[in-house]
Amino acid sequence: MKDSDHKAGAILEAALPVFVRHGFRKTSMADIARAAGISRAALYLSFGSKEELFRAGSERAHAKTMRSVEAALAGDGDVFSRIELAIAAFQRDLIVPFAGSADAAELFDANMTLAKDITLAARARLVALLAGALADAQARNAITLDALKASPTDLAGIIVAAMEGIKEAQAAGQNLLEDTQLFLRLLRLALTRSSQGA
Repeated sequence: MKDSDHKAGAILEAALPVFVRHGFRKTSMADIARAAGISRAALYLSFGSKEELFRAGSERAHAKTMRSVEAALAGDGDVFSRIELAIAAFQRDLIVPFAGSADAAELFDANMTLAKDITLAARARLVALLAGALADAQARNAITLDALKASPTDLAGIIVAAMEGIKEAQAAGQNLLEDTQLFLRLLRLALTRSSQGA
């Protein structure tokens, strides 16, 4: 890893809690420089603006998260356990850090404004990875989707859409972890029953 990459990574690590504490609008480059233990001038050598820094942080977080998702889906256990681990990694790395912020909605909006392409690419990759895991399980007769009249890609899209809905419901006081686990238990029950009925 180049020294400049290491420095940029350290700045992005320091910036995350600042954005969580103050929100996007109220966070200044001076706040981030202070948290990173560098001068504003040194910060501007790495990132030309707060927007550029935020986008770089989003890109870094999504790349790291997708590596964790891939590892979870390639691991041991039945398809449901692996999907649960993959979704947990996705939420832990991309949703949970901002969800506790008083400015969570603003931070998620800033992400969609500044890094929409990154976010949508990661979402599409997540759907593809889940669909691959489901297709593999179906090919091994571990599950069947026949009774649901759905393809692995259809079901993967529904899983990701449900995760997004659960994230939005969190603003209304719902519990992200508990609601996600409930949804995944429902998924396991539906696919296990349709497999047994086949």
